[in-house]
Amino acid sequence: MNTSVLVRQHWAALRALLVFTVILGIGYPLFVWLVGQCPGLRQQAEGSIIRIDGKPVGSALIGQSFTDAAGRPLPQYFQSRPSAAGAGYDPLSSGASNLGPEDVVDTPTRPSLLTVVCSHSKAVGDQEAVDGSRPFCTAGGVGAVLSVIGPRDARGNVIAPTRVVSVNEPCTTVARPFMGSYAGVPVQCAQPGQDYSTGQIVPVRGVAPGDPRVPADAVTASGSGLDPDISPAYAEIQIARVAAARRVAPDRIRDLVRANSSGRDLGIFGEPRVNVLRLNLALDQTYPGTGG
Repeated sequence: MNTSVLVRQHWAALRALLVFTVILGIGYPLFVWLVGQCPGLRQQAEGSIIRIDGKPVGSALIGQSFTDAAGRPLPQYFQSRPSAAGAGYDPLSSGASNLGPEDVVDTPTRPSLLTVVCSHSKAVGDQEAVDGSRPFCTAGGVGAVLSVIGPRDARGNVIAPTRVVSVNEPCTTVARPFMGSYAGVPVQCAQPGQDYSTGQIVPVRGVAPGDPRVPADAVTASGSGLDPDISPAYAEIQIARVAAARRVAPDRIRDLVRANSSGRDLGIFGEPRVNVLRLNLALDQTYPGTGG
């Protein structure tokens, strides 16, 4: 290949690079930005930032906590869905816990997903004065899980238990396990540092209702960890507490919940939801009480 052909090819490639740089690197981003400035779109394009007296207080698209300096929920505010994003609602660490339904045994370094759900349910139940019990949870708020030790059949099921341990209840935290015996064998609490993985892991459903009073979004984080909304069911069980803190009738708080609720998108997508930040701001504006 002679030099003139090589130069022409490189010059053509350079011109193509410049043209596509202008189109895709400058023109397209500028076009998208201009579209985002159109009436009705600018607020969303700029992050749906909510401002009070010109001061940004948060985004309608990103959840945030409503707690005091010690991390305790403020009684005059509706509480958001739990978050697994960083220290909570961190857009730079958006993500879930990546724990699945089989994560039921606590370890020395972290609680299982089941225990996280159980502890959240108990805490929410105590805070809202409702029944916080749920299937496969102990009354103390940990996963109701046994390690059943003994000879097994061909399918791996223990046929004659010789020892049964409540693996999520260390003897340092409970005086007695959540149940007295299993298959006629006394249940023991777990000894710290002991490994009970050789036993068959058996979650125990217990007597909690199949439809817990504390809804699922009150005890689990969303996939992004940034969910700004809660379910109407979670909002409903918080109304009495917020009304008492604000010193107003529960029906008035319920009206604000409805005003800050949304249905399914286009009538079919997603679930009904309540935006927590908008609701709490409406509370401060309408019923200041102990808010703000």
